[in-house]
Amino acid sequence: MNSKTVSAMAASFYCSKMGFEPLAYRGLETGSREVVSHVVKQGKIVFVFSSALNPWNKEMGDHLVKHGDGVKDVAFEVEDCDYIVQKAREQGAKIVREPWVEEDKFGKVKFAVLQTFGDTTHTLVEKTNYSGRFLPGFKAPLLKDSLLPKLPRCGLEIIDHVVGNLLDHEMSSASEWYLRNLQFHRFWSVDDTQVHTEYSSLRSIVVTNYEETIKMPINEPAMGMKKSSIQEYVDYNGGAGVQHVGLKTQDIITTIRNLQERGMEFLTVPSTYYKQLRENLKTAKIRVKESIDVLEELQILMDYDEKGYILQIFTKPMQDRPTLFLEVIQRHNHQGFGAGNFNSLFKALEDAQELRGNLTNL
Repeated sequence: MNSKTVSAMAASFYCSKMGFEPLAYRGLETGSREVVSHVVKQGKIVFVFSSALNPWNKEMGDHLVKHGDGVKDVAFEVEDCDYIVQKAREQGAKIVREPWVEEDKFGKVKFAVLQTFGDTTHTLVEKTNYSGRFLPGFKAPLLKDSLLPKLPRCGLEIIDHVVGNLLDHEMSSASEWYLRNLQFHRFWSVDDTQVHTEYSSLRSIVVTNYEETIKMPINEPAMGMKKSSIQEYVDYNGGAGVQHVGLKTQDIITTIRNLQERGMEFLTVPSTYYKQLRENLKTAKIRVKESIDVLEELQILMDYDEKGYILQIFTKPMQDRPTLFLEVIQRHNHQGFGAGNFNSLFKALEDAQELRGNLTNL
């Protein structure tokens, strides 16, 4: 049995398979007695993998038993933590932890934690000219892998969006939470008349901040003949939570070739998808730079309107439970989320559900 923590192994996996690099560490060696955290970075994407150090750690212990490995917290860097917390409090938001300050020789950082859907939280991070490698209390990474510099670079740049899956009839109230407490606004939506297969369907609302730099799609299952992939997620996650994180690249073909070379596995789509795509593009007003043959070879999906298009692909679940997965996305003057691909994605997810024995009648 390996003595390393789950967070150390997860961080190592994301570095070797996804192209991240170790950034920082906090644990027993740095004075953290309850939680160990390994931080990795690629472009402007930062993931923190944390594990409980003690068996009596209730918060993370209970969370892991209920939800398994997954996204516990989505952090936002903010300019005025106190102001946001006060406004959220006035609107009735649950403040998990009131603002507090941590500091070291590199400066001070203010934090606060708000409760959103399910057991998911948002940590607000206000940096005041902080010059450390990550945050106070973190040191240079312990992870050292001589293989990493020899692997092909993946070119993932920023987090494009973070998707939440909720129980049926909870989507509207969850999206309203962001409008009410964080002054977000609605950006995009689809319903079950637009996204459905023979068996299942979904509804989705996307909310975003004022600058439209943070996008949070909120999904819920719609009634169908069989269990939706959204419902499967909720069942195995033990309630609402983050379903997937979209990671943006400027060159999805190179990114996916290199991720596949590193051993990443992605969902596949029916061959009829590309036959139909070729037909549809004959009358489209846009010009696609990439080869459709290459997109088909790599199983990359495409959605478009009269102004532009997106290219996207989805990994298989990142852990044993069929819960969290990742998306790689490239945008060409198109700010949608692939509504035209949702049906193909749902079909691919249903094929995977069938293999797991979870595409069952309701």
